[in-house]
Amino acid sequence: MNTRSFQALSIAAVLALGLSACGSDSEESPDAAGGSDLNLVTDGTLTVCSDVPYPPFEDFDTSSESGFKGFDIDIVQEIADGLELELAVKDSSFDALQSGLALNAGDCDMAASAMTINEERKKSIDFSDGYYDSKQSLLVPTDSDIKTIADLAGKKVGVQATTTGEAYAKENATDAELISLPSDAEMFQSLQAGTVDALLQDLPVNLEHTKSGDFTIVEEYSTDEQYGLAMKKGNTALVDAVNAELAEMRDNGTYDELYAKYFTEGGDADSATSTGR
Repeated sequence: MNTRSFQALSIAAVLALGLSACGSDSEESPDAAGGSDLNLVTDGTLTVCSDVPYPPFEDFDTSSESGFKGFDIDIVQEIADGLELELAVKDSSFDALQSGLALNAGDCDMAASAMTINEERKKSIDFSDGYYDSKQSLLVPTDSDIKTIADLAGKKVGVQATTTGEAYAKENATDAELISLPSDAEMFQSLQAGTVDALLQDLPVNLEHTKSGDFTIVEEYSTDEQYGLAMKKGNTALVDAVNAELAEMRDNGTYDELYAKYFTEGGDADSATSTGR
């Protein structure tokens, strides 16, 4: 091969490599639209796991496109829209979510399930900024003689396993018999059946149960908790993107609208300040 031919081929190769590099940048650039930089389980989709039902945060809804409804569902829908992603919601056990098993197994990109941020969980999962302040509460039948947590001595108290409500009960209701159940559904059924005397768990969830008129909240407990959206440990790109969307929701008023939709009673936005699990 002569020198001129070699030089021509070299120039052509350099140009080809340059065009290939440009094409590669173009394909990878839509990180929001396709989620290529967010390490998603399915490209173009934000897959969210939630322990359902847990109203008003998450519940089943056959009339909606996702099949679910609730405050958490609306929050993650706004996040997905902001990132130009489709939303897919999957039902999961709370223990698999708070332990990180569902996220680390690739079942979902995010857990949105009224989950309290705490140091123990941070060892296995990463959290978004807090998006909801929380309290605990004590629910009893309206004709119960239980008026305070001190009245729980010798009583059976339903709590949800692996939650901060269970931890609070273990620390503060030491003379009660704690009955750990997998979900709010089983807890409320137990209270209705009389197999437990009270429920100690998140305030908004207990407030939902008071709507029947047969149950009342006798105490609320401030625990300085915040809910966070959980993501796989080390996926900082997704955490940062989610935090940016949460900040935007607060700045543009969307967060306040969603809060009022689920928690404002009679115009009092503080009337349903939450709990955490």
